[in-house]
Amino acid sequence: MPTSPKLTRRSCLTGLLSAPALAAAPDPLAKTTVFQAGDDGYKSFRIPALLATRKGTLLAFAEGRKGGQSDSGDIDIVLKRSTDQGRTWSGIEIIADRGPDTVGNPCPVQDAKTGRIFLPLTVNPGNVTERQIIDRTVPDRRTVFMTTSDDDGLTWTILNEITSFTRKDNWTWYATGPGVGIQTRTGRLVIPCDHAVEGTRATLSHVIYSDDHGRTWQIGGSSEPGTNECQVVELRSGALLLNMRNYHRQNRRAIAISHDAGATWDPITHDQALIESVCQASLIARDGVLYFANPASTKREKLTVRASRDEGKTWSAGQVLHAGYSAYSCLAPLKRDRIGCLYECGEYSPYDRIAFASVSQSSLI
Repeated sequence: MPTSPKLTRRSCLTGLLSAPALAAAPDPLAKTTVFQAGDDGYKSFRIPALLATRKGTLLAFAEGRKGGQSDSGDIDIVLKRSTDQGRTWSGIEIIADRGPDTVGNPCPVQDAKTGRIFLPLTVNPGNVTERQIIDRTVPDRRTVFMTTSDDDGLTWTILNEITSFTRKDNWTWYATGPGVGIQTRTGRLVIPCDHAVEGTRATLSHVIYSDDHGRTWQIGGSSEPGTNECQVVELRSGALLLNMRNYHRQNRRAIAISHDAGATWDPITHDQALIESVCQASLIARDGVLYFANPASTKREKLTVRASRDEGKTWSAGQVLHAGYSAYSCLAPLKRDRIGCLYECGEYSPYDRIAFASVSQSSLI
């Protein structure tokens, strides 16, 4: 696989809840389009990831897909920055480009002590598909890379491969996130991931972690087969909650708890309040409240943000950000008690554009 060239910046600035609870009044703040299909030489943009940095900058990552909506092909990781809480966005910057190869699944996290931002990614040749990798009809397996930024996302290091530390030998397909990682109160950096095991078609959620501020990474525990793209939060007790895409045919999100910082996971349960369209979803924790976003339907539509004040036991009705076609999303805490959401949506398909919306926390509860 070719060595990634040194990256250059390309910019063109331009009480408990009851379930279901009554939805709050819609928030009046206008939404903005961050990535529009067809712009900047990319036929589509997919897989949003949103990070709010310590300085208050918003970093909006996505996969820039040169050939269309396909998950394989010439795919780059791109970035736009906002310094005004999402009202305006910079021009596009290419963070990772490996020629015709597929670079995907952004899942950033920032170390609170050092300020360094970590962006794990996964790579495979652009001419092979996920199914070929899982079925072993091609020799390729997905590889794991890391890039970092020490200046609030303005510049990024060249890609550094970390596959040998984060992928077992019998794992074939692999994805980081997508979405965001977390840092626990002990300082552990945790990245939610998923993988497939050779000889099976089942996928499993798992985590990787670092206890030395990102200098080294290790594999944590895996959940049960039939899970996939996931997000993780730390609960008030210090336990970790893994919220997973679910293939168990129940159209509800899969949930697992870890009491040992992600080394092992309890058997999964299904959250009956969180309807699942077999799609990625977003989950963050802020001040003891959980916030969750996904297409709240059995189809990819009705992108909704909900809140839980009892660590996921019950959820509010929340607020619908886009009633039509919608898919992947990523949440981030904003200033002035607001929550930001970067999400896929459109009028003709879920992948027409990636939009950003800012809503008040009170409107979600």
